[in-house]
Amino acid sequence: MKLIMAIVSSDDSREVLDRLTKAGFRATVIGTTGGFLREGNTTFFVGTEDQRVPQAVEVLRQTCRRRTQWVSPLPTLEGPGLEMSEPIEVSVGGAVVFVMNVEQFLQA
Repeated sequence: MKLIMAIVSSDDSREVLDRLTKAGFRATVIGTTGGFLREGNTTFFVGTEDQRVPQAVEVLRQTCRRRTQWVSPLPTLEGPGLEMSEPIEVSVGGAVVFVMNVEQFLQA
């Protein structure tokens, strides 16, 4: 048995949950925040049999899209006053997926 922990953009979370459910997976969902932009994420926990891991990962791969976004960095303290840096383009979205062995599974 495996535990899949997938951290996805909150923008993709509803579709991820819908597709995982349609594929027969059950998931626990937790709202999380992190990363460079401190944007909202959703963390999915999916317990599944070893042979179904590729199917779950494929659902994530098809659903979680990377995209670019323009952000304005914080003002710098250089020079005589506060100066604003130029906006920069960053890549956001996609998924970070961990697959872990489950030593024991209990359901009460």
